[in-house]
Amino acid sequence: MNEVLTNIEARHVFLDRQGLLQSPRAKQSRADLLSLIEKIGFVQVDSISTVERAHHMIMFSRNQTYRRENLVHLLEKDASLFENWTHDASLIPTVFFPYWRHRFERSRVKLLERWKTWRREGFEDAFSMVREQIRENGSAMSRDFLAMDKDRPKKQSGGWWDWHPSKTALEYLWRTGELAVSAREGFQKRYDLAERVIPEHLFDKRVDEEEFIDWACRSALSRLGMATPGELAAFWALISPAEAKIWSETEGRSDLIEVNVECVKGMGPRRCFTTEGVLNNASGLPAPPARIRVISPFDPVIRDRQRLSRLFGFEYRIEVFVPAAKRKYGYYVFPLLEGDRFIGRIDMKHFRDDGDLRVCGLWLEEKVKFGDLRQTKLAQELERIRRFIGAERVTYLDGYLKS
Repeated sequence: MNEVLTNIEARHVFLDRQGLLQSPRAKQSRADLLSLIEKIGFVQVDSISTVERAHHMIMFSRNQTYRRENLVHLLEKDASLFENWTHDASLIPTVFFPYWRHRFERSRVKLLERWKTWRREGFEDAFSMVREQIRENGSAMSRDFLAMDKDRPKKQSGGWWDWHPSKTALEYLWRTGELAVSAREGFQKRYDLAERVIPEHLFDKRVDEEEFIDWACRSALSRLGMATPGELAAFWALISPAEAKIWSETEGRSDLIEVNVECVKGMGPRRCFTTEGVLNNASGLPAPPARIRVISPFDPVIRDRQRLSRLFGFEYRIEVFVPAAKRKYGYYVFPLLEGDRFIGRIDMKHFRDDGDLRVCGLWLEEKVKFGDLRQTKLAQELERIRRFIGAERVTYLDGYLKS
């Protein structure tokens, strides 16, 4: 008979591993920020800044003393973080770089074949030129190569993914580890040779395939608390579900424990793997802070939508790419987490010219009441965000509270 984690225990374990049980008011140093990112694993970056860019919102939701300049310093000055790909572009602790070498190798042929058909045919012809230009002249941005592309054959526009050949070459060399992002200006990447960005002792370090798969699974399990093989594989997007399944079911792996994780009402338990330490400590974890927190649509705690549904009973879809007429909620709607419960979602936008943080819509989950205490807690969170983004006031559209 498998051990059992109750639904509440499972929520608390997961929130703890994702940095959402700790006090959001504790003063955060630059070293504390790095420790937090190592704890949760990575921070996805995204260009949309309806309120603030995703990586800043992810960090701020965990600690209200977060400072953007500390994140920039860790990436651009200390090289304690590097930017590359998990399931999407993310900031990753640089101590993990040796494991990413396996991703680079796995991506090399796959990306080349895929991008030939749907990005820019012939972009591989620009590899040598891009490498040489950066090696000789130092870090560069995509726009620095535009003049070199002016005489190349034009391709019918494919929208925002219609990169010019040099941009495609830059992205390919970055995704496969030859280049690294040394800085961003605005939101545009500045590329340099990886050997000039990544500290030498980490750039030179190698791990074999077996060690790589073991690390990918163990480190994912550490950040999820309990997981299926598919969830282990999906966390970093470094290995396949089949590799994670073989790892988790290998005989003699005595440190793994099978556990039945209770899901929300109406769903049966989920068979997962965990460790003895997680199981023994699950019932003793502190309750999460009772405040309401606005969660980024790209936060790792909600990235796996099926896991989110099973553990929290919350269904979420980002509607950025949904035609406006078909949206149920809005373009960029934020989940609301209260304690260990997702209570609704909020549509808000920073109107920078007017100085407003404007609430356009608020939808509460079924049976969630918007009483005085909850109204106060939401107002307090919006005021914290207002100060963080530098808005002058919080305003509400008429009829913002939706049924």
